[in-house]
This record gives sequence, structure tokens and C-alpha cells, in this order.
Amino acid sequence: MRVLIYLGAHPGEKVSTQQISEAYGISKNHLVRVVHTLDSIGYVKVTPGRNGGVTLAKAPEEIRFGETLRRAEPSMRLVECFDKETNTCPINGACDLKAYLRDALEAFLRELDKHTLADLLAGKRKQQLAKALQQIEA
Repeated sequence: MRVLIYLGAHPGEKVSTQQISEAYGISKNHLVRVVHTLDSIGYVKVTPGRNGGVTLAKAPEEIRFGETLRRAEPSMRLVECFDKETNTCPINGACDLKAYLRDALEAFLRELDKHTLADLLAGKRKQQLAKALQQIEA
């Protein structure tokens, strides 16, 4: 999500993974994997090479946070019992926690579906985000 926010605050710019990594203080290796995932699911465009970089592949209005999370993290395995093939939990048949967590996850994603990247960048927020990122980058 932070990659999308960064790119949304820098519209039309080709941004390097190094810039994003430094802005957020996160590992460039980790960030490269995140960018690759976002590229493979169509949310960012990666242009390789010396003058390359990363840009949004969709308009901010088209980027819903819930959908993005579902596509980037398709397993959404909160606990081991979510995966029937690898589940070894000894209380699986007697425990309702799985159902509670599934309901909570669905509610979480429904809430995120209400919001787009454009919502986050609306009005003065885009300027505030860009300013905050500039201060970090300085």
C-alpha cells in the first residue's frame, strides 16, 4: 500500500525502488519483491533500465485497497487452519476461532473496498503526503 501511496503522491514520475526504499526506511530487496508483485497484478508499471522506474499502471480512482490486498496476498492465511492441506492444529474440529477470524477478515476487506487510492490523495492530503515524503527524503 505504501508503494501505491508513494507513487500516487508522485504522479507521472518514474520513481526508483531506491527512492521508495529510502523514503520509508525499508529494505530495497523486500521492496523489489513488493514492486514485482504489484507489477504482476497490474497495479504498477516497471520500466527497466537506466532511465526506468516505477509508475502507477492504473488511475488512483481504480485502485481499491481491499481488492489490491486480495490480489497481492491471495492466501490471506491468518492461522494455519485456514489451509486444509497443511493444517496440523489438534483442536481444529472443536474450535470456532477459524470462523471468527474469517468473518473478521471479510469485514476488514469490505471496509478497505470502500476506499481508493484517490480517496487517500484527495484534496490537501496529496500535498501533505508529498510534503511528508519530501521531508523524509531530505
